[in-house]
Amino acid sequence: MDNPRANPVNTLDHKRCARPIGVFDSGVGGLTVAAALRRRLPAESLLYLGDAARLPYGTKAPTTIIQYVLKAAGFFMAHDIKMMVLACNTASAHAAAALALHYPEMMVLGVIDSGAERAALQSSGGRIVVAATEGTCRSGAFDHAILARRPDASVRPVPCPLFVALVEEGLTEGPIAEAMIRQYLGDSFAGPDAADCLVLGCTHFPLLAGALRKVLGDGPALVDCAEAVAERAAAMLAEGGALAEGGENAGGGGITLFTTDAPERFSASAGRFFPGLGQRPPVELIDL
Repeated sequence: MDNPRANPVNTLDHKRCARPIGVFDSGVGGLTVAAALRRRLPAESLLYLGDAARLPYGTKAPTTIIQYVLKAAGFFMAHDIKMMVLACNTASAHAAAALALHYPEMMVLGVIDSGAERAALQSSGGRIVVAATEGTCRSGAFDHAILARRPDASVRPVPCPLFVALVEEGLTEGPIAEAMIRQYLGDSFAGPDAADCLVLGCTHFPLLAGALRKVLGDGPALVDCAEAVAERAAAMLAEGGALAEGGENAGGGGITLFTTDAPERFSASAGRFFPGLGQRPPVELIDL
């Protein structure tokens, strides 16, 4: 369960409304979530932290991931955030509960429950494939979350570790990307028992949507967890009386980028995930 607490508040707290949202990922992939939040909640101020010094998270032990996430939360709490969005599926799978326990005053939102809810609704026949990192697949988090909402579903997690490298290198279209998609997913979407829904279970994967459609066709539903998270964040903030008021002219609506390694490379990659930032957005290097 990656949304252990929403902390609803019945009365509007203007100071709380003005506080930023922290968005955390192991690298730049979570900027797809930040972009979705920006579209859905343009008045909110966002702080984005990419832990590039320790990526990838998908191959690391759960205890290690929890340590990394708690350090990131400490950084965000020093910036007085009102919500922390775990824009990393692996971190959502392993660390959301620990995060809520250590920081009970902070709203916590992960990507898995939001994506699972949308998959359960969009799958026509309940044959669902989750493309994700090795760590997310091993955790079984998507399986449990989808089956909790749709017990009749058949859920198959498929590790697609090279998808991350393709996106990081900008190879989101063309023969290389299409060959990798066929290698990982071709069998799952062929034959009489073909899956009818694909969950993009890593924040990098929405950038492969065009190549996925070319290889898999228009039949399967593609579930973008980023859009689902943005909708859930809006609902949680509204329920908690913490939605930002006004917009950019009122001091909100901006995004500040932080990374733990190679800010120049991070900046160069950020534009592919969040085109609204421009080609070389400013990035601050921090040490966790």
